Amino acid sequence: MSEDEAQLLANQNLYLEAGIHIATKVKSPGMKKFIYRIREDGLYLLDLKTIDDRIAVAAKTIARYKPEEVVVTASRVYAIAAAEKFAEIIGAKFIRGRVTPGIFTNPNRKDFTEPKLIVISDTRNERQAVKEASSVNMPIIALSDTDNSTKFVDLIIPANNRGRRSLAFVYYLLAREVLIARNAIKAPEEFQHQLDEFEAKIELQRA
Repeated sequence: MSEDEAQLLANQNLYLEAGIHIATKVKSPGMKKFIYRIREDGLYLLDLKTIDDRIAVAAKTIARYKPEEVVVTASRVYAIAAAEKFAEIIGAKFIRGRVTPGIFTNPNRKDFTEPKLIVISDTRNERQAVKEASSVNMPIIALSDTDNSTKFVDLIIPANNRGRRSLAFVYYLLAREVLIARNAIKAPEEFQHQLDEFEAKIELQRA
């Protein structure tokens, strides 16, 4: 095992199996620096070490806030399962689907909330969340694929944010590392949750 592999949050093979580094065929200006190379089929590949580093930084950042000060958003089916489990484990508020206008800015709303940090699963599908958070200068952490806009995002976690296994793995690692950073657990081995708890359960349709 190389020195770089030894310093990763998880075994490199687990990252590869999850497809966390397999991106799209489109790149936004803000995501260029995270691209490792282009595959023969035209798909961009993200740098694994950078993904790993960003997950570690994001976890330490999240851990500095009280659980009730953090909100997590997700809109795609695969992202919802992973993000909701992550929010549950760290004690954050979870918002499923579209963030309604005014939820962070209009005190007269019944669902008004004032988080101090937001974690976004997809800036394309959760544009309103980005807009709301940026309007009140709330720090934004976002999972970003190569085609995602990075405007207003304070901390980018470059990753395949469409794949079921990839999303599960990102949020699994984030949850584990947040608990470690909070001293709720002392080592990865003490994390009591399994990766499949973060995966969307898709029922097969009968023929």
